[in-house]
Amino acid sequence: MTDTTTTSPGGTFTLGGDLTVSRLGFGSMQLTGDGVWGYPKDIDGAKAVLKRAVELGVDFIDTADSYGPYVAEELIQQALHPYKDGLVIATKAGLTRTGPNEWPPVGRPEYLRQECEMSLRRLKLDTIDLFQLHRIDEKVPLEDQVGEFKKLQDEGKIRHIGLSEVSVDQLKQAQQIAEIVSVQNLYNLAKRDAEDLLNYSEANGIGFIPWFPLATGGLAKPGGKLDELAKKHDASPSQLALAWLLKRSPVMLPIPGTKSVDHLEDNMKAADLELTDDEVAELEQAV
Repeated sequence: MTDTTTTSPGGTFTLGGDLTVSRLGFGSMQLTGDGVWGYPKDIDGAKAVLKRAVELGVDFIDTADSYGPYVAEELIQQALHPYKDGLVIATKAGLTRTGPNEWPPVGRPEYLRQECEMSLRRLKLDTIDLFQLHRIDEKVPLEDQVGEFKKLQDEGKIRHIGLSEVSVDQLKQAQQIAEIVSVQNLYNLAKRDAEDLLNYSEANGIGFIPWFPLATGGLAKPGGKLDELAKKHDASPSQLALAWLLKRSPVMLPIPGTKSVDHLEDNMKAADLELTDDEVAELEQAV
Protein backbone atom coordinates (compact mmCIF):
# COMPACT_ATOMS: atom_id res chain seq x y z
CA MET A 1 0.00 0.00 0.00
CA THR A 2 1.25 3.50 -0.80
CA ASP A 3 2.14 5.60 2.20
CA THR A 4 0.15 8.84 2.06
CA THR A 5 1.43 10.41 5.26
CA THR A 6 0.62 14.10 5.43
CA THR A 7 2.42 15.19 8.59
CA SER A 8 4.65 18.25 8.46
CA PRO A 9 8.19 17.15 7.58
CA GLY A 10 10.73 18.70 9.93
CA GLY A 11 8.21 20.92 11.70
CA THR A 12 6.77 24.15 10.34
CA PHE A 13 7.67 27.79 9.76
CA THR A 14 5.32 30.71 9.19
CA LEU A 15 6.22 33.13 6.42
CA GLY A 16 5.03 36.70 6.86
CA GLY A 17 3.00 35.84 9.93
CA ASP A 18 0.22 34.06 8.03
CA LEU A 19 1.66 31.44 5.64
CA THR A 20 2.66 28.28 7.48
CA VAL A 21 4.63 25.64 5.57
CA SER A 22 6.49 22.44 6.37
CA ARG A 23 10.17 23.20 6.78
CA LEU A 24 11.33 20.43 4.44
CA GLY A 25 10.08 21.36 0.99
CA PHE A 26 10.85 20.42 -2.60
CA GLY A 27 12.83 22.26 -5.28
CA SER A 28 11.72 21.72 -8.87
CA MET A 29 14.80 22.80 -10.85
CA GLN A 30 16.05 19.26 -11.42
CA LEU A 31 12.77 18.25 -13.06
CA THR A 32 13.84 20.00 -16.27
CA GLY A 33 16.27 18.92 -19.01
CA ASP A 34 20.05 19.09 -19.00
CA GLY A 35 21.39 22.54 -18.19
CA VAL A 36 17.97 23.36 -16.69
CA TRP A 37 16.88 23.66 -20.30
CA GLY A 38 13.81 22.13 -21.94
CA TYR A 39 11.73 19.17 -20.85
CA PRO A 40 13.11 16.16 -18.99
CA LYS A 41 13.54 12.88 -20.82
CA ASP A 42 10.93 11.31 -18.55
CA ILE A 43 8.03 13.72 -18.24
CA ASP A 44 5.75 11.21 -16.55
CA GLY A 45 8.52 10.43 -14.06
CA ALA A 46 8.88 14.11 -13.21
CA LYS A 47 5.15 14.38 -12.56
CA ALA A 48 5.27 11.25 -10.41
CA VAL A 49 7.95 12.85 -8.21
CA LEU A 50 5.75 15.92 -7.69
CA LYS A 51 2.72 13.83 -6.80
CA ARG A 52 4.69 11.68 -4.40
CA ALA A 53 6.17 14.74 -2.70
CA VAL A 54 2.70 16.00 -1.86
CA GLU A 55 1.68 12.53 -0.65
CA LEU A 56 4.65 12.58 1.73
CA GLY A 57 3.54 15.85 3.30
CA VAL A 58 5.44 18.42 1.25
CA ASP A 59 3.39 21.62 1.13
CA PHE A 60 6.12 24.01 -0.04
CA ILE A 61 7.32 23.66 -3.64
CA ASP A 62 9.91 26.07 -4.99
CA THR A 63 10.11 26.82 -8.72
CA ALA A 64 10.91 29.65 -11.15
CA ASP A 65 9.88 30.90 -14.56
CA SER A 66 13.47 30.36 -15.72
CA TYR A 67 13.52 26.61 -14.98
CA GLY A 68 13.21 25.28 -18.48
CA PRO A 69 12.34 28.11 -19.05
CA TYR A 70 8.70 27.69 -18.01
CA VAL A 71 8.94 23.88 -17.96
CA ALA A 72 8.97 23.36 -14.18
CA GLU A 73 5.92 25.58 -13.67
CA GLU A 74 4.06 23.74 -16.42
CA LEU A 75 4.89 20.33 -14.92
CA ILE A 76 3.73 21.45 -11.47
CA GLN A 77 0.41 22.61 -12.86
CA GLN A 78 -0.07 19.47 -14.95
CA ALA A 79 0.79 17.14 -12.07
CA LEU A 80 -0.88 18.88 -9.14
CA HIS A 81 -3.70 21.16 -10.28
CA PRO A 82 -6.28 21.46 -8.78
CA TYR A 83 -3.98 21.97 -5.83
CA LYS A 84 -4.37 20.37 -2.43
CA ASP A 85 -5.49 22.80 0.27
CA GLY A 86 -2.48 24.40 1.92
CA LEU A 87 -0.04 23.67 -0.90
CA VAL A 88 2.26 26.66 -1.38
CA ILE A 89 3.98 27.13 -4.73
CA ALA A 90 6.76 29.69 -4.55
CA THR A 91 8.09 30.95 -7.85
CA LYS A 92 10.59 33.54 -9.06
CA ALA A 93 11.28 36.07 -11.81
CA GLY A 94 14.33 38.08 -12.73
CA LEU A 95 16.53 35.65 -14.66
CA THR A 96 16.13 35.07 -18.39
CA ARG A 97 17.44 32.14 -20.41
CA THR A 98 19.52 32.32 -23.57
CA GLY A 99 20.55 28.66 -23.54
CA PRO A 100 21.50 25.74 -21.28
CA ASN A 101 23.21 26.93 -18.08
CA GLU A 102 22.90 30.60 -19.13
CA TRP A 103 21.08 32.96 -16.74
CA PRO A 104 21.21 36.68 -17.66
CA PRO A 105 19.41 38.84 -15.07
CA VAL A 106 16.67 41.24 -16.17
CA GLY A 107 15.06 43.40 -13.50
CA ARG A 108 13.13 45.93 -15.54
CA PRO A 109 9.77 46.48 -13.82
CA GLU A 110 7.73 45.80 -16.96
CA TYR A 111 9.53 42.47 -17.44
CA LEU A 112 9.00 41.40 -13.83
CA ARG A 113 5.31 42.25 -14.12
CA GLN A 114 5.00 40.30 -17.36
CA GLU A 115 6.61 37.22 -15.81
CA CYS A 116 4.34 37.41 -12.78
CA GLU A 117 1.30 37.48 -15.05
CA MET A 118 2.63 34.54 -17.07
CA SER A 119 3.44 32.50 -13.96
CA LEU A 120 -0.09 33.06 -12.67
CA ARG A 121 -1.40 31.76 -15.99
CA ARG A 122 0.93 28.76 -16.23
CA LEU A 123 0.34 27.69 -12.61
CA LYS A 124 -3.41 28.42 -12.80
CA LEU A 125 -3.28 30.58 -9.68
CA ASP A 126 -5.15 33.73 -8.74
CA THR A 127 -2.39 34.74 -6.32
CA ILE A 128 1.23 33.59 -5.99
CA ASP A 129 1.83 32.93 -2.28
CA LEU A 130 5.56 33.70 -2.44
CA PHE A 131 7.05 35.58 -5.40
CA GLN A 132 10.83 35.93 -5.30
CA LEU A 133 13.23 38.24 -7.13
CA HIS A 134 15.55 35.62 -8.61
CA ARG A 135 18.51 37.98 -8.87
CA ILE A 136 19.02 41.70 -8.35
CA ASP A 137 19.76 43.30 -11.73
CA GLU A 138 22.61 45.75 -11.12
CA LYS A 139 21.52 47.78 -14.16
CA VAL A 140 18.15 48.61 -12.57
CA PRO A 141 17.64 50.48 -9.27
CA LEU A 142 16.67 48.10 -6.49
CA GLU A 143 13.71 50.29 -5.58
CA ASP A 144 12.30 49.79 -9.09
CA GLN A 145 12.60 46.02 -8.88
CA VAL A 146 11.27 45.47 -5.37
CA GLY A 147 8.88 48.38 -5.90
CA GLU A 148 7.22 46.55 -8.78
CA PHE A 149 6.83 43.49 -6.56
CA LYS A 150 5.16 45.73 -3.98
CA LYS A 151 2.74 47.01 -6.62
CA LEU A 152 1.89 43.44 -7.61
CA GLN A 153 1.36 42.63 -3.95
CA ASP A 154 -0.95 45.62 -3.49
CA GLU A 155 -2.92 44.43 -6.52
CA GLY A 156 -3.40 41.00 -4.94
CA LYS A 157 -1.37 39.13 -7.55
CA ILE A 158 1.26 38.05 -5.04
CA ARG A 159 0.91 37.45 -1.33
CA HIS A 160 4.47 37.64 -0.04
CA ILE A 161 7.82 38.83 -1.40
CA GLY A 162 11.16 37.03 -1.25
CA LEU A 163 14.69 37.60 -2.54
CA SER A 164 17.37 35.30 -3.89
CA GLU A 165 21.17 35.53 -3.70
CA VAL A 166 21.43 38.74 -1.70
CA SER A 167 23.69 40.22 0.95
CA VAL A 168 22.56 41.50 4.32
CA ASP A 169 22.92 45.07 3.07
CA GLN A 170 20.77 44.36 0.01
CA LEU A 171 18.14 42.72 2.18
CA LYS A 172 18.08 45.74 4.48
CA GLN A 173 17.66 48.06 1.49
CA ALA A 174 14.80 45.96 0.15
CA GLN A 175 13.12 46.00 3.55
CA GLN A 176 12.85 49.78 3.24
CA ILE A 177 10.68 49.24 0.14
CA ALA A 178 8.53 46.23 1.07
CA GLU A 179 8.20 43.48 3.65
CA ILE A 180 10.58 40.64 2.76
CA VAL A 181 9.55 37.29 4.23
CA SER A 182 12.24 35.01 2.76
CA VAL A 183 15.69 34.87 1.23
CA GLN A 184 17.15 32.10 -0.90
CA ASN A 185 20.93 31.75 -1.05
CA LEU A 186 23.43 29.01 -1.75
CA TYR A 187 24.02 27.20 1.54
CA ASN A 188 24.81 23.66 2.60
CA LEU A 189 26.99 21.75 5.02
CA ALA A 190 30.08 22.30 2.85
CA LYS A 191 29.28 25.85 1.68
CA ARG A 192 28.43 28.27 4.47
CA ASP A 193 29.37 31.67 3.08
CA ALA A 194 25.91 33.04 3.85
CA GLU A 195 26.17 32.63 7.63
CA ASP A 196 25.73 36.37 8.20
CA LEU A 197 22.57 36.42 6.11
CA LEU A 198 21.23 33.34 7.91
CA ASN A 199 21.90 34.90 11.30
CA TYR A 200 20.20 38.15 10.27
CA SER A 201 17.23 36.20 8.90
CA GLU A 202 16.87 34.23 12.12
CA ALA A 203 17.04 37.38 14.23
CA ASN A 204 14.31 38.99 12.13
CA GLY A 205 12.00 36.02 11.54
CA ILE A 206 12.76 35.77 7.83
CA GLY A 207 12.64 32.36 6.16
CA PHE A 208 15.98 31.14 4.81
CA ILE A 209 15.73 28.83 1.79
CA PRO A 210 19.08 27.15 1.07
CA TRP A 211 19.42 26.23 -2.57
CA PHE A 212 21.64 23.29 -3.48
CA PRO A 213 21.17 21.95 0.07
CA LEU A 214 23.00 18.78 -0.96
CA ALA A 215 25.51 20.51 -3.29
CA THR A 216 23.74 18.75 -6.18
CA GLY A 217 24.40 15.39 -4.56
CA GLY A 218 28.08 16.03 -3.91
CA LEU A 219 27.61 15.63 -0.19
CA ALA A 220 25.55 12.49 -0.66
CA LYS A 221 27.61 10.37 -3.07
CA PRO A 222 28.82 6.91 -1.92
CA GLY A 223 32.30 7.01 -0.47
CA GLY A 224 32.02 10.73 0.20
CA LYS A 225 32.90 12.55 3.38
CA LEU A 226 29.54 11.83 4.98
CA ASP A 227 29.34 8.17 4.02
CA GLU A 228 31.09 6.82 7.12
CA LEU A 229 29.09 9.05 9.44
CA ALA A 230 25.88 8.07 7.70
CA LYS A 231 26.51 4.38 8.34
CA LYS A 232 27.28 5.16 11.97
CA HIS A 233 23.91 6.86 12.38
CA ASP A 234 21.99 4.32 10.27
CA ALA A 235 21.02 6.99 7.76
CA SER A 236 21.95 8.11 4.26
CA PRO A 237 24.41 10.96 3.62
CA SER A 238 21.57 13.00 2.12
CA GLN A 239 19.52 12.59 5.28
CA LEU A 240 22.41 13.74 7.47
CA ALA A 241 23.04 16.82 5.32
CA LEU A 242 19.37 17.79 5.39
CA ALA A 243 18.96 17.02 9.10
CA TRP A 244 21.94 19.29 9.78
CA LEU A 245 20.23 22.14 7.92
CA LEU A 246 17.00 21.66 9.85
CA LYS A 247 18.95 21.62 13.12
CA ARG A 248 21.04 24.67 12.16
CA SER A 249 18.19 27.21 12.42
CA PRO A 250 14.43 27.28 13.00
CA VAL A 251 14.03 29.58 9.97
CA MET A 252 15.74 27.10 7.63
CA LEU A 253 13.56 25.79 4.77
CA PRO A 254 15.55 23.25 2.75
CA ILE A 255 14.21 22.43 -0.73
CA PRO A 256 16.09 19.34 -1.96
CA GLY A 257 15.23 18.48 -5.54
CA THR A 258 15.45 15.23 -7.49
CA LYS A 259 14.09 13.45 -10.55
CA SER A 260 13.80 10.16 -8.63
CA VAL A 261 10.94 9.04 -6.39
CA ASP A 262 13.38 6.83 -4.47
CA HIS A 263 15.70 9.77 -3.79
CA LEU A 264 12.74 11.90 -2.81
CA GLU A 265 11.56 9.34 -0.28
CA ASP A 266 15.08 9.04 1.13
CA ASN A 267 15.42 12.82 1.46
CA MET A 268 12.12 13.17 3.26
CA LYS A 269 13.22 10.76 5.99
CA ALA A 270 15.67 13.45 7.10
CA ALA A 271 12.77 15.13 8.88
CA ASP A 272 12.69 12.24 11.36
CA LEU A 273 16.41 12.29 12.07
CA GLU A 274 17.28 13.96 15.37
CA LEU A 275 20.87 15.14 15.66
CA THR A 276 22.56 15.93 18.97
CA ASP A 277 24.87 18.93 19.35
CA ASP A 278 27.83 16.54 19.37
CA GLU A 279 26.67 14.95 16.12
CA VAL A 280 26.28 18.37 14.55
CA ALA A 281 29.84 19.28 15.53
CA GLU A 282 31.07 15.95 14.14
CA LEU A 283 29.34 16.61 10.82
CA GLU A 284 30.76 20.12 10.54
CA GLN A 285 34.26 18.89 11.25
CA ALA A 286 33.90 16.11 8.67
CA VAL A 287 33.44 18.58 5.82
